[in-house]
Amino acid sequence: MEWLSAENVVAVATAGLGIVASAVMVWYERRVPRRKRVGYRVQMDNPIGDGLQSGRANVRLGLFDEAPGMHRATLVLLRIENDGSQGIGHEDYTSRELHGLTVEFADRAIHGVSVTQPPGTDHLMSHFTPHAGFGYDVGGSTLRIPRVPLNRGEHFKLLVLLSGGDVGCDIRLVGGIRDGEVHPNRSATPDDKPPLFSRAARLITIILTASVVTLASIVIVRDDDPPPLGCEKGTLTVVGSTAFALVAQGLAKEYEKDCEGSDIRVEARGSTAGVSELAAMEGESRARRASVVAFSDGRDKGAGAALRAEPVALSVFTLVANKGLDLQQGLTLAQVRRLYSGSVRYWDDLDPALPHWRVVLVSRDADSGTRQVFQDQVLAGRWEGVPSTSLGCDLQSDTAAPVRCELGSTADVLKKVAATKGAIGYSELGQAKQHQLTVNRVALDGATADVDAIEYDDSPYPYRGVENAYTYADLPAGSLAGSFLTYVRNHGQAAIRQNGHIPCTATEGERLCDE
Repeated sequence: MEWLSAENVVAVATAGLGIVASAVMVWYERRVPRRKRVGYRVQMDNPIGDGLQSGRANVRLGLFDEAPGMHRATLVLLRIENDGSQGIGHEDYTSRELHGLTVEFADRAIHGVSVTQPPGTDHLMSHFTPHAGFGYDVGGSTLRIPRVPLNRGEHFKLLVLLSGGDVGCDIRLVGGIRDGEVHPNRSATPDDKPPLFSRAARLITIILTASVVTLASIVIVRDDDPPPLGCEKGTLTVVGSTAFALVAQGLAKEYEKDCEGSDIRVEARGSTAGVSELAAMEGESRARRASVVAFSDGRDKGAGAALRAEPVALSVFTLVANKGLDLQQGLTLAQVRRLYSGSVRYWDDLDPALPHWRVVLVSRDADSGTRQVFQDQVLAGRWEGVPSTSLGCDLQSDTAAPVRCELGSTADVLKKVAATKGAIGYSELGQAKQHQLTVNRVALDGATADVDAIEYDDSPYPYRGVENAYTYADLPAGSLAGSFLTYVRNHGQAAIRQNGHIPCTATEGERLCDE
């Protein structure tokens, strides 16, 4: 069902998460933080006096060294605050001693302490008396703090003079609060202002914000375009041309994405093989015959009267040569015809500037439309039936010159030409460009294989042919084959151009496909 699409599930889940996060934030702020908390933070820990012997930098000189035991003096400013949501009373301290909290200064001895309080909290100072437990042992490292009542947000500060240790030594506030805690305060709020929100509240707010942003992103990037008109479901097999296979595969995936319920399989086995497979379906049901489309490079001479051909694109092909052959100036049509006639056994027989290598002619097999266009457009129909001399272009076992061999796909031709000294073959232009690091493209009569030049500059480049889509008779209404071919016409221009072809539906492409 459409409402169960992945986008809708993600959107609903994200919205639900945002609602839950909002509810949890409200509950947390009302219930959980309503506990008593005493936070503390060290706002200053500085050395004083002449500390050059200890290696401490930026130490201010003073007269503290004249006092006994003050050769390594430090000043610590400690802020103690009520950062919870409830006030703390005298009875909320759980210590069994008279005092409520203790401050432990590791490796340092206390020499004096001063209490400061913010304006408006004069009542706090009356609690800092020896009778209330305030004090320290001479030479000791523990400072006792009375049970000071603190309203929410109130704080006091302790300025402590210490000796015997470096700055940065551990400082801890120890004690217990009923239904609460004593903890280091890591907030980054200004000195006299407690945190506006608790850490958990900030986390929940971040989650809520992320949920809203995710929902907005789904709305923005979601593809709400309706599927193309005429989408059909079912299974379709696309057979035929290996030169047009990349286009067929790309458009098949796009159609399946846009039209749910369709399954299009591309089985490129050669133009002639594809058309022959379609023609052999004469005794099949009409629905079965309508489930196959065959692409062919050029018109298939063996297609029967029952088959219908629809021009789809003008395909451009090119000769490709091994990198070791210096054919930068290209070849003339006369030279190519000499090569394929078998009259040129070695490359230097064609041009003394070329190496003395055997000519290796790598061709497609008889099922190839690329080969048929090559024979028609480049060889002018000559030497069509010349047999191959090698299976798989095995130069070790083949001593003939020139060597002729046939392969089953364009990709195989490109690999063999790249790997074989003195080899020349032919390929669809788009695939040849993908192998430009391993093979050289060869110009014909001074014209290179250039799609733009053919489409817009009337280039005379000869090795080109119309790509046709064959179907068995007229397709029934509502067939997946008919819908797919309509999709190719209306939405396939970008994919066709990307792979080095000219769409027949383009302005100039229509004229070129009719030539």
